[in-house]
Amino acid sequence: MKDAVAAYLALRRTAGFEMANAEYLLDSFARFAAGRNESHVRTQTAIDWAAQGASAARRDERLKTVCRFARHVRVEDDRQELPPAKYFGSRKIRRMPYIYSSNEIGRLLEAAGRLPPRGAMRAQTYTTLIALLACTGLRISEALGLKFTDITDDGLLIRETKFRKTRLVPLHDTAAAALRRYVICRRQFGAGDDHVFVGGHGRPLPYSAVQGTFKTLLKAAGLWPAPGRHRPRLHDMRHAFAVRALQASPPGRSRIGQHMVALATYLGHVNIYATYWYLEATAELLSDIADAGETFMSRGAQP
Repeated sequence: MKDAVAAYLALRRTAGFEMANAEYLLDSFARFAAGRNESHVRTQTAIDWAAQGASAARRDERLKTVCRFARHVRVEDDRQELPPAKYFGSRKIRRMPYIYSSNEIGRLLEAAGRLPPRGAMRAQTYTTLIALLACTGLRISEALGLKFTDITDDGLLIRETKFRKTRLVPLHDTAAAALRRYVICRRQFGAGDDHVFVGGHGRPLPYSAVQGTFKTLLKAAGLWPAPGRHRPRLHDMRHAFAVRALQASPPGRSRIGQHMVALATYLGHVNIYATYWYLEATAELLSDIADAGETFMSRGAQP
C-alpha cells in the first residue's frame, strides 16, 4: 500500500496541494493496515484506525483522508473498499467572521499612524499593510510575502500562495498610488531584503510581530471585545472585503453569478463554495437573501 500512497501524494502535489498532513496520516494508516497483513483499503480497518483520533473532529479528518485516497486507488483496482466518509458524523464549524465597518478600519489606520517610534518606518508600514488588506482582501501571508517585483502596472502578482496558485490582483488607482508612495519611503529605508514589508532590522516582517502589533491597534482603536466575545482578527479584513464586494453585486441572477465567479478568482479561492460561504456566514447578506426569497414567493402566490 505504501507505493500506492506515494503515487497518490505525488499526483496531488502536482495539482498544487501540499499534502503534508495527508502524508503523515496515510503513512500511519498504511503501517496500521500492514500490521493486519492487508495491502488494500478495508472499511473496518480504516474505521478502526481512524477511531484512534483524540476527538470526533480528528477521527472524522482521519477517515476522510483515507476515503479520498480510496476513491483514487479504486479507479484502477476495485478490490479497494470505500469507507463511509460520514461514519463519525463530525461537522466542521467555522468561526463567524467579524465584518469591519469603514469607520472601524479608519480608526485602525489612525492608530497605526501613531505607532512609535517617531520618524521610523513602523507607522507607515502598518498603515499601508492594514489598508492593503482592507482594500484587496489579500491573505495576511500573501501581503507579507510581497516583494518589489510583485508590484506591477497591472496590479499585485501573488505568487504560488495557498494551493500553489499564482494570480494577479488589480488595484484601484488610489490604492496603487498609496502603495507607490510607501514603496518610495521603503526603498529609502534601505535594508538588503526586497520584501515590501520589513521590520526594524530590515528583515521580512514576521506574522507573530504583526499579530502582536495588531492587538495593540485593536485596543487603541476601541475594538477590543467585551469578555467572552471573540476579538476581531487580521483575517477578518478578508471577510469584510468579500462581504462588501457581494453587497455591491449588480442586480440580476446571471450578473450575480458572474460577480461571484469574479470574486472567487480575485480572492484566490480554489473552490467557489468557499466564496458562497460568505452568504450564509454573514447575517446582513443572509437577511437580504431571505427578503428576496420572500418577495419571490409572494409574487408567485399572486394570481
